[in-house]
Amino acid sequence: MTILAAGTPTLNIGPIALDVPVVLAPMAGITNTAFRRLCREYGAGLYVSEMITSRALVERTPESMRLIRHHESETPRSIQLYGVDPKTVAEAVTMLVAEDRADHIDLNFGCPVPKVTKKGGGAALPWKLGLFRDIVEGAVKAAGAVPLTIKMRKGIDSNHLTYLEAGRVAEGAGVASIALHARTAAEFYSGTADWSAIEKLKNAITGTPVLGNGDIWSAEDALRMVDETGCDGVVVGRGCLGRPWLFGDLAAAFRGETRKAEPTLGEVATAFKRHAELLVEFFEDEDRACRDIRKHVAWYFKGYAVGGDLRASLATVKDLAQLDELLAQLDWQQAYPGADAEGQRGRAGTPKNPSLPYGWLDSRELQETHRAELTEAELSTSGG
Repeated sequence: MTILAAGTPTLNIGPIALDVPVVLAPMAGITNTAFRRLCREYGAGLYVSEMITSRALVERTPESMRLIRHHESETPRSIQLYGVDPKTVAEAVTMLVAEDRADHIDLNFGCPVPKVTKKGGGAALPWKLGLFRDIVEGAVKAAGAVPLTIKMRKGIDSNHLTYLEAGRVAEGAGVASIALHARTAAEFYSGTADWSAIEKLKNAITGTPVLGNGDIWSAEDALRMVDETGCDGVVVGRGCLGRPWLFGDLAAAFRGETRKAEPTLGEVATAFKRHAELLVEFFEDEDRACRDIRKHVAWYFKGYAVGGDLRASLATVKDLAQLDELLAQLDWQQAYPGADAEGQRGRAGTPKNPSLPYGWLDSRELQETHRAELTEAELSTSGG
């Protein structure tokens, strides 16, 4: 691959020029403004919100309105929407554009979570190609000058792949980029991502940037994905959990630099505390913020010598004062443990038969019997 000089845009998503071709993947309950801000402090790229339901946004539910808020330091502002009804998705996009709430909008067609796919949403939806086309075309039209992109999976399972057809439809609709998580819904996050599918999509889509997602645990993985598949950029998800400095590694690697973050335990503790403080600001509630930071403990301290009792205390921390007391007990000079702190993180799950509406696979066309499931798919869904 060609590595460009620092400051030279390496990926254009519509009018948005990114100096490194890196996107933070939307992750439910993770990529709120607090985590996005923290990652920005370490690196560069495009940082996408967690998935927000179109219907909830149109109805202006308090939670959806909170989730679309961006800090003034966040530029460009990126929001991912989920929806199954062309009219509702278009209304949500229209709202974001008219009220100047986003500089980039992404549509989710990759969620493998059963509560979503069993209603025909997420990774199940592109199987109904006409419905997929209607949603994407309507959203692109509603977005106008704001770049609209899609993120999808290979398909439902190995016998029901959709990514090549969906990619061509999306390109024809005028999307600004297409991201592919190189797994099927049936695979969830298990096994090894099939990067050859990213290469096939890149070969099939000639006029629109194609981004690859899946099994990027390090900057070296990102460079290898681009080299092996020819993709225009990478989307990083679970690899950055507890490692916001990965975005610094990625920026350096794409600029041809060899530096790599090897944080001491004290530097990890500092990032962890910063994350907690940003969560307090985001939630405007210290108790809720501390409850949220608990799930990050295992990711941040993976591989470091931190006693079980102290880990347990961190995972039940009640306020920032207690957090300071607990972090003070760490050996702040402890060196980076190397490979033990790297590699896979987050739950991979196991392959399973996807939950789908009854008879969903019988036809590529949307049946009237499925319209009720699609209506329910958007109810009380935020994230996935």
